[in-house]
Formats: sequence, structure tokens, C-alpha cells
Amino acid sequence: MRSFWVSAVSAGALVCASMGFVPPAAASIRQEAGRTTPSPDAMRAAFENYMQAAVRNAQFSGTVLVAKDGMTLFQKSYGLANRPFSVPNTDETVYQLQSVTKPFTAVLVMMLQEEGRLNVTDRACDYLEDCPEAWRDITLQQLLTHTSGIPNYSRLPDWDETLDARTWWRGGVVSLVRDLPLEFAPGEGYRYSNSGYNLLGQIVERVSGKRLPDLYRERILAPLGMTHTAFHTSRLVSPNLATGYYSLGSTFIESTPQSATGSYGEAGLTSTVGDLLIWDQALYANTLISRASYEQMIAHTKNDYGFGWEMMNWSGRREIGHAGSGQGFSNIVARLIDDGLTVIVLSNSDEASGGGTARALAAIYFGETPRLPQMKPETLFLDAIMANGVQAGIARYRDMKAQEPAKEAFQTDELLVTAGYALYELPAMDEAKQVFEFALREFPRSAYSHDGLADIAVAEGDYATAVRHFETSLTLDPDNDYAVKGLERTRSSATR
Repeated sequence: MRSFWVSAVSAGALVCASMGFVPPAAASIRQEAGRTTPSPDAMRAAFENYMQAAVRNAQFSGTVLVAKDGMTLFQKSYGLANRPFSVPNTDETVYQLQSVTKPFTAVLVMMLQEEGRLNVTDRACDYLEDCPEAWRDITLQQLLTHTSGIPNYSRLPDWDETLDARTWWRGGVVSLVRDLPLEFAPGEGYRYSNSGYNLLGQIVERVSGKRLPDLYRERILAPLGMTHTAFHTSRLVSPNLATGYYSLGSTFIESTPQSATGSYGEAGLTSTVGDLLIWDQALYANTLISRASYEQMIAHTKNDYGFGWEMMNWSGRREIGHAGSGQGFSNIVARLIDDGLTVIVLSNSDEASGGGTARALAAIYFGETPRLPQMKPETLFLDAIMANGVQAGIARYRDMKAQEPAKEAFQTDELLVTAGYALYELPAMDEAKQVFEFALREFPRSAYSHDGLADIAVAEGDYATAVRHFETSLTLDPDNDYAVKGLERTRSSATR
């Protein structure tokens, strides 16, 4: 079986970059009665031990910051911002925030509400041109809380393959969903939708008479002194801007460039951990909006999503924050607001879990001992394939499964399907096909493995085989929307 190679840098080449640690006064940490907090030195050692385990096991590249009441307890960077040129991540590295942009957009909406220029109870169509009839009853509040029913453009079947790379000027990406039916009646359901925040970006522009990037800069970034934060466009040049990377096993592959003009309210900002701490503290201090507006943003909803904020319970502690991932980045700003603890994780690796890393660092602060990251079975499986071919990967999979047969990773087809698609996207079609076929031997009812084989057949122009696999997928899983749409596209292509 032939091997194949990827022009990328192994995760084993990860290097530690800059480190900053400001030891707080012991009293400032220990004054909270009722729990035992590690000493500053012990806390720093525990943070570092956890992060080194993540780096060692190919699960982190980026920068982390932990702060208490605005005072930095731990800040350190790991890995490379640019792998071909061996540029390390540092405290000054700028990362694409992805959906961490959404709270900024929501704050702009609240600013305009305070000025009497709009109200979140207003209908969105009052501010949009050529508004579809189906959107007539949708309010700004429903856009803010993902309860509008408007489909998410980034979940369209062709988004990742073709649409994402196109140029979409000033919110034009929403044209992809304007003629689609709502997924539910406005206010009657919840479905995370980038489309809604893209529309909010257009609305604040229309109400203010200014472009969205200018609004971010003039209303938020400049007043707060967030000098390392900007709206990312194709013209943005920054010597500190990190490149995003996808993972194939423990190998990092540069993410495919996407259009820098599509995001308009739902994503688009770039920043550093230091600037995001400034943002975090401004929210506590009511510098940008009133306390009443802030409380309205984080008011409890049945879906645990307020106005631009995800509201979660972390081991009994209230967390208000937002995550963001895509294009090889994985980020979170996590704010445990009753404890004054802020954890910011910015990573230029899709293998990193921003939320998981933040939870672990918060647990360490509270005197707990989180489980250290370990090499994932899917990473070991793909590493074996890349080094010695698919049969070596299969042997490694069987060996791991024999050692830990009850391990969750071996109970479903997810590991193998994910690996198959990673190879498909490389592209390494022969290897991907063998992995999907092996998945069907292990899990005969794996509908997604048939989807993978269908996608490979489409790429090879074998539409008859693709149709057969999509049909089999639907027999196994009649609710598989991906197979439904794939079958429609394949039959259409076959008749051209």
C-alpha cells in the first residue's frame, strides 16, 4: 500500500513561545472564603503542566490568558503562528476570532437602542430592503437569540466546497437563504444561525449610516484602546496575524483561504488575548453600554443564548461567554461573572478545543485537577496511515480497540468517518475510500460511510456508484439530509 506525504510541519515541532505571568498578591487570591485556591506558584505550575500536555499531544497551538478581576494570573503562547517560516505564537499574535465577533455586534445593537435609534422588539424588515414575506414578523431580538427560523447559510450543502470561497460583498451571503423556507415560526424554536448576525450587521449599518468595520473601530475598539483588534478584510496586512491550521493526525495543514468579505456581523474581527481582556473589563465597568443594557443582553432564555452571549453552567458556576471556530481557529472568551474570573483561549489549530481548554484552566484556578490531554485515537490512526499506509492504520486501530474495547471512540463510526473525510479533503482519494470501506466492515450500518464513498465517486465522475451509495445511506438513515441533497445534486449532474 502506497504512503503519501503532506507538506506540513509535524506537531512534534511545536515550540513554546513567549510567557508572561504576573503573580498576584496572596490575599487577593485567598480572600474568597469557602474554598481552597492554589498558591500562585502552584497555580502557575498546574496551568503550565496542563498546557504542555495539550501541546505534546497535538491538541493546542495558540495563546491562553487567565485573569481574576482584570489582573492577569497566567498568559502564555505555544506553537507556531506560521509553520513554513517557523514564526512562533506570542502574546502579540493576532487571531481570527470567528464567532467571538458576535458579542461585539450585539453591543452595537444595544448602543443604538440606548440612543433611541432602534429597539430590539422592532421588526427586522423595518431596516432591510426587499425583505422576504416570510421574514415579516421576525424581530431584532429573535435575530440576536437565534430564534428567527432563518436558515444558517454556512450549513448549506455546498458551503464548504464552493460557496465559502466566493466573494460576498457587504452581507450578500444572506442572499443564499432569503428564498428558503423558515426552519420554524419566529420565536418558536432555536437554531444557531450565522445568517441572523449577518443581517444584524447590515441593520446597524443602515441605522447608523456607517460601514460596520468603521462602527467597530469608532464605537468600541478606539475608545477602549484595543489597538491590536481590527475587522479582517482581504486588504488587512498584519505582521502578527496567525495562519489557521487543520490537523491530519498530528500534522498541521494550512487552512484553505476563504473569502474575507462574506462575514459581516457574525464573524470577521481579529484580535489578541490582551485586547480581549480590555473588552472583558469594559463590560464589567459598563464603559460601552449601561448596566441595564448589559443585563438585558445576558437575561436568561430557554435556549441559554442571550444577545450575543452563550450562557452556561460550569460545575455550578455561571459562565457568560462566546466561542468561535473555523478556518483552522478555535477560540473562546469565557467569563465566570460571579467569580470575576476570565479565561481567554485563542488557537490557530482546529484540533484545539477552546472551550475544553478554558474549562480545564478554570478548574485549576478553583483548586480542581482536570484530566490531562492525551493523544486521541483518531490522531494515532491517521499518523499510522500517513507513515505506512492504510493497512498500518487499520492494524493500529484494531490494536487500540483490543486494548480498550469499551472506549467511546470505538463504539461508533465517528472516528473512522472523520478520518475518511480528512483524507478525502487532502485529497487522498484511494486512502479515503479504503478507510470508508473499513468503516463499513466495522459498522455495517454506517450511513455516513456510504456518504463518503458517494462523495468520492462524484469526485471521480462515477455518478452511478454515487447514486447507489447515497440511496443505501438513505435506506440506513431516512433522515440523513446530507444524503438527500447529495442524491439530488448527483442525479442533476448525471443528466447534464
